[in-house]
Amino acid sequence: MSLTPAFKLTGFPFDRIRLLISVAVLSVFSGAVQAAGMIPESTVVFVSVADGEGTMTVTNTDSKVALLYTTLESLPEDQENILVATPPVARVEPGEKQLVRFILQSETPITTQRLKRVNFEGIPQKDPDAPAIIGVSVRQNLAVLITPADLPIKADPWVLLKWSVVGGKLTVKNDSRYVVRLNQQINIMPANIPFTLPRTYILPGMTDRFDLPAGTRLSADAKVQIFPATTYGFAAKPFDAELIQQ
Repeated sequence: MSLTPAFKLTGFPFDRIRLLISVAVLSVFSGAVQAAGMIPESTVVFVSVADGEGTMTVTNTDSKVALLYTTLESLPEDQENILVATPPVARVEPGEKQLVRFILQSETPITTQRLKRVNFEGIPQKDPDAPAIIGVSVRQNLAVLITPADLPIKADPWVLLKWSVVGGKLTVKNDSRYVVRLNQQINIMPANIPFTLPRTYILPGMTDRFDLPAGTRLSADAKVQIFPATTYGFAAKPFDAELIQQ
């Protein structure tokens, strides 16, 4: 099966790359633009509870030395700080690689998958002979997936989501131990009733509810068409999930 980057579905990436421009100029009307190129070896950082850590290798593809800044982000639904990235700052020579470790520091057992995000930002070294240069730093924002030691690998965790219609509301519940990543756009078929999920993931134990349009009547064979993403954040084939009507 060929995989397509998930952002090609709607223009909104699962693993977004944001450009942050830091300007150091004597004149804003002149000078060139330089972009640092810190490239991670993968689109996802995997952290194993069994190992107590995960790693990512980042390469400086720029022609100049740069500083690699690594920062972690928590999701709004999971603010617990259970990871430490080291080193948080590293000098990386042109063409060289830097190994970044992600060390678990949770005081409570991790029994379900957890999702965090990490920023890898390359700050180019300022050239003292070119004071009018605008420095452009490229920040890559990736998913960090933490997996319990006893949880088997599952390539299609979205099949475990439970969809139902009760009292005029569409409900989706994730009572599995897996993080499910998917496109925000879903449809009830064959009526083609669209809904927009509030986020591009459904965490273990999470439930979302949506009001159906007034007067909606669904056929007995109605299903929910979703557009899931693989563990690496690429688009998988659309999936028609069973819809339980009560």
